[in-house]
Amino acid sequence: MRGLWRVVARREFVERGRDRGFVISTAITLLILVGVIVLSSVFGRGTRFDLAVVGEGSMGEDVVAAAAALGIEVTLVEPADARAAERLVRDGGADAALLDGDRILVRSNPAEQLVGVIQAVALRERSKAALVASGLSEMDVDAALAQPPLPVRALDPVDARQRENAVVAFVGVLALYGQLFAYGYWVASGVVEEKASRVVEVLLATVRPSQLLRGKILGIGLLGLAQLLLIGVVGLGTARAVGSLEFPSGAVATIGVVLAWFVLGFFFYAGLFAVAGSIVMRQEDLQTTMTPLTIVIVASFFVGINATQDPGSTLATVASLLPPSAPLVMPSRIVLGEASGWSIVLSAAVSISATIALIPIATKIYSRAVLRSGRVRIRQLLRAERS
Repeated sequence: MRGLWRVVARREFVERGRDRGFVISTAITLLILVGVIVLSSVFGRGTRFDLAVVGEGSMGEDVVAAAAALGIEVTLVEPADARAAERLVRDGGADAALLDGDRILVRSNPAEQLVGVIQAVALRERSKAALVASGLSEMDVDAALAQPPLPVRALDPVDARQRENAVVAFVGVLALYGQLFAYGYWVASGVVEEKASRVVEVLLATVRPSQLLRGKILGIGLLGLAQLLLIGVVGLGTARAVGSLEFPSGAVATIGVVLAWFVLGFFFYAGLFAVAGSIVMRQEDLQTTMTPLTIVIVASFFVGINATQDPGSTLATVASLLPPSAPLVMPSRIVLGEASGWSIVLSAAVSISATIALIPIATKIYSRAVLRSGRVRIRQLLRAERS
């Protein structure tokens, strides 16, 4: 009897893992994830332009060097003549064409950054030619024009990887929200399904309610954890393969943080979802009992999104310590480096303590409600317990 909850957990894991809807949804999620990463790699490799150059002394190499100093990548294309350069620009093979060093050709709207660099280089070359024509030596002109850029000092310097970390945190919060809500709903709908079909009466002939609930939560939780791990591994592998991400150690740590807080959040919410499912008899009534939980999770999600932009705010700091919102807020603060060691330990301890205190109450309510027909009130179940 003591090990029956393991049987229930294995059954939930295997049966739901084989479910066609689960397989299809997982495949679609992975396809979307891979597609987003590949597209972001193709279209998000920084600022990059193709410049067609025609004529000798047309400043092509100077444009490349000046653009590189601004973090802009310019690739030179050398068509046979001006007509070939025009065809390239018209067909999209080049963003602009530089003809004989004195004309810029674009298709319609000019690429402002590229044209700005070309104009700056052209202005320097024309100024140099004018100064040499006035009698100055070319060496003196080069020395005069080769001035260093003005230094820039930031009052509040930002880590160069902060924006990338914010994106990673946002993706983590989004994944956690989807997983917590989806798998919490699975727990609730599974309870309603068994209750409506009277299967639970057969199960409870051999399994205690506490074992049934424990096994159901554990099996579904392990399946959600496996799916989340699969998404993380596929996403990280794809990002490394296309070279769109450059934080291998940080990415692995982020996946670990997301998985850890999924576990903490899921076991906290799972008991509440089980109670929501046990007090109704039909799937149609489940949405009503789940409304308070839905509001809490959605509100926590928005706080978590806000934390990716301002992880040091008072709202994010307080929410990261509260069990309902901590799973969706604390990961962002950890990834962005705003959470101290003691706050992480305190938040985890509070979440674990709240879960330990909640599970016995949820188990008792579930045990008393799961065999009752129709909709019941939690207050009635608690009164029955005291009596």
